[in-house]
Amino acid sequence: MTTDKRKRSRGSRAGAARPKAARGDLYQEVTDRIIAEMEAGRLPWVKPWDTAHAACAVSLPKNAVSGKPYSGINILLLWGAIIERGFPGQLWLTFRQAKALGGTVRKGERGTIIVYADRFIPDQEREQARVEDREAVAVPFLKRYRVFNAAQCDGLPDRVTRQAAPLPIIEVEPEAERLAQATCADIRVGGDRAFYAPEQDYVQVPPQPAFRAPIDYYRTLFHELGHWTGHSSRLGRNQSGRGKTKTYAREELVAELCAAFVCATLSITPSVRHADYLGAWLDVLKDDKRAIFRAASQASKAADFLLAFADGSSANRTGHSEAVA
Repeated sequence: MTTDKRKRSRGSRAGAARPKAARGDLYQEVTDRIIAEMEAGRLPWVKPWDTAHAACAVSLPKNAVSGKPYSGINILLLWGAIIERGFPGQLWLTFRQAKALGGTVRKGERGTIIVYADRFIPDQEREQARVEDREAVAVPFLKRYRVFNAAQCDGLPDRVTRQAAPLPIIEVEPEAERLAQATCADIRVGGDRAFYAPEQDYVQVPPQPAFRAPIDYYRTLFHELGHWTGHSSRLGRNQSGRGKTKTYAREELVAELCAAFVCATLSITPSVRHADYLGAWLDVLKDDKRAIFRAASQASKAADFLLAFADGSSANRTGHSEAVA
């Protein structure tokens, strides 16, 4: 059996959880990081690859070993690292994973912190629930892990370091059209504004020629379809907010992130920015350190819901646990 001492030693090298970090502190740390990006005028989910190395393909960040995309808040954290440090690709792995592949993380390289959220039942609660003949209550917890971009490693197999080339726009648009049609949503094209009408359950977007860049039509369409997933007959989010309320701002943030996740999965590189809500989003994030975690998690579920229409399954999309894949 491995001793606790050996576990701690190995964990510090591999980027495992830091048990001393308070859960609340980690929520605040991540939220502050996102707020700082937004206050600097950068949205981590809008074309993060635009300011990075030109060879970085448009996609969701993935674990280099399992091939699984990361989900929720981890997408924003890893995209933020690409913005900040200009990595040429979206493949990530832990220290131990790099070593298992015969490679190594270069000396002096700084890892990127991601998080794992789950629940557990303490032994005391389990016993108390047994005595009281009731269901035990699980306690949420949050851990941090450190991952490295494949570009920070040496000696990795070619299959890991080889980056996929971005797909030409002309090849992406038909795929986006097929996905939108596969949802069977009531999509109405026309008018001069985009919106989702929850009472009538339909999406409306202006015609594609109305957009400065034609590809932005799809980002806007998937933003509104993100709202569509929240209908009570689907994912059942609170869509009662209107105007400048925080409820409305939260739902807009979910739809915005959902559109970014779907577009990244389809290799669509739009330039549209829904910046009108920036101030409201900042207010929500500053008031609640868990808001960005909830929004990113709900956006991943919404993206999964939409992408499942393309292949009948969301298992290979963004819906797995927010952890090292």
